[in-house]
Amino acid sequence: MSHVNYFATRILDAVGNTPLLRLDRIAAEVPGITLLAKAEFLNPSGSVKDRAAKSIVLEGLVSGKLAPGKTLIDATSGNTGIAFAMIGAALGFPVILYLPANASPERKQVIKSYGATIVETDPLESSDGAYFAAKAAVDADPEHYFFPDQYNNPANPLAHYQNTGAEIWEQTAGGISHFVAIMGTSGSFTGTARRLKMFNPAVKTHPVQPDSPLHGIEGTKHMASTLRPGILDEKLSDGTLTVNTEAACAMTRQLARDEGLHVGVSSGANVAAALALARTLPQGATLVTLLCDNGLRYASSTFWEEGA
Repeated sequence: MSHVNYFATRILDAVGNTPLLRLDRIAAEVPGITLLAKAEFLNPSGSVKDRAAKSIVLEGLVSGKLAPGKTLIDATSGNTGIAFAMIGAALGFPVILYLPANASPERKQVIKSYGATIVETDPLESSDGAYFAAKAAVDADPEHYFFPDQYNNPANPLAHYQNTGAEIWEQTAGGISHFVAIMGTSGSFTGTARRLKMFNPAVKTHPVQPDSPLHGIEGTKHMASTLRPGILDEKLSDGTLTVNTEAACAMTRQLARDEGLHVGVSSGANVAAALALARTLPQGATLVTLLCDNGLRYASSTFWEEGA
């Protein structure tokens, strides 16, 4: 029998090193400005949250907080939960996820496909309600659970400091002038912005959030009306950008039809905010944002139809 030479890797090693894509058709209205988007939907579970979930789990294993016999339990709006479920399946530990009942059915199905358990919480209490419910379960039996607490875990932004920010700097050959990222836990904004400013303090970093507490941009937070993540570092902000749901949905459709990028509504929000910022900038600026997750995760959503 012949021997075959091959290179193989484990699923966790496939996280990160995503390509940086040019959005030339969308940027046509801002000549002289380069608009780039990091294809985070190409991470193995389909979203940027793979980065934070990997970092959090590995830190838990190294510290001993996650050990044989323990169950990972956390609150999620969907994407981090999917990432935890994927990693739990790959490494062989059980996962329980609390998420609002109005999370997309596709997200729930993906989580279940990895073998994780879902506990649905009141949709009117959004991700805050899921967080309090998960924490109550942990408080009742702390020895049984590993509670990552993604909103307050330093390993979350550290993943983006060590990797996402460094990748963007390298991929733009240090030419980035502005970074734009919508916030849920705020880990991707905080960690990436911190690293970019370490490379060059002149880089402008802009967090993005929905313009209203009542919005349809799943997985994101209107910070004034919700629990503030402990990992958020507002000193890194060079001005918060806001985006409404209609603009985010319209840009999500445009990304699919004009750029061939079938991504989720938070990605549309990021690009809409980056384009609005670009309209105010002089020629020569290079803006980078994130395409957070795969659009198939929202296949049943009505926003794909014009005027929805």
